[in-house]
Amino acid sequence: MIIIKFSKDLKDYLKKRILPRKFIGFVPTMGALHEGHLSLVKECRKMSQISICSIFVNPTQFNNPDDFKRYPKTIEKDILWLEEAGCDILFMPDEKEIYFNKKLREKHYELGYLETILEGKFRPGHFQGVCQVVERLLNIVEPDYLFIGQKDFQQCLVIKRLLELNHKKIELVICPTLRENSGLAMSSRNLRFNLKERKIASELNRCLLAIKDKLTKNNFPNLKYQAVLQLEKTGFRVEYLELAKRNNLEIVTQFKKGEELVILVAAFLNEVRLIDNLLIKG
Repeated sequence: MIIIKFSKDLKDYLKKRILPRKFIGFVPTMGALHEGHLSLVKECRKMSQISICSIFVNPTQFNNPDDFKRYPKTIEKDILWLEEAGCDILFMPDEKEIYFNKKLREKHYELGYLETILEGKFRPGHFQGVCQVVERLLNIVEPDYLFIGQKDFQQCLVIKRLLELNHKKIELVICPTLRENSGLAMSSRNLRFNLKERKIASELNRCLLAIKDKLTKNNFPNLKYQAVLQLEKTGFRVEYLELAKRNNLEIVTQFKKGEELVILVAAFLNEVRLIDNLLIKG
């Protein structure tokens, strides 16, 4: 695996060393890697001839500065894992390399409804930051395929919108959420839990599964009420728990036959914020 820190060096390397017509796959990350990230690299290698992973903790997508400071950093382990996973190139830029002028940090994207609900509502400015860094990375890497995880479901739709806005001919590949044995969705933030908290955190997924199993045409509001009570009793502070249409995240309360829906949740356990989702088909 080759480690590159400057965009010019990456572009030069790809131009000189990579033969034309080779498909490039790209996995953007913020480090603190886990098996979920490695599954993206695996899928990337399967579909692409050149696999590129980036590690960059993007400050513009953190609406809470303390959250940015506390974000886990495990760079030595990350490099080792990526080497073992067979990643071809690791791109590790610093902040000045990504945001080399003020305009890049201030660019605004018309995301419409997606930015007003769920994550957009509770983390104002978050998706603008996501778009800023993803656009910059895509302009540097110029991949054929972009691999991201389903756990950040709303972010997947935001990035799809970004590709549409920029008319990018990049295939977005959304990979399934990987989970720990307890059902807890794998996340870099899980590193901040002790063993007891990790066990409690798995209750988030159990509540989603219970809703999915019991969901009928009109009973979601009651299931939501019961799930929030259970989570709060367990120690969570719930921000949202909603049922929405998969294609645009329009919030719904009824379960209609044939509709492709998703249940989404965000909740704090102590100071750690977790998100999860579960796909539903009517």
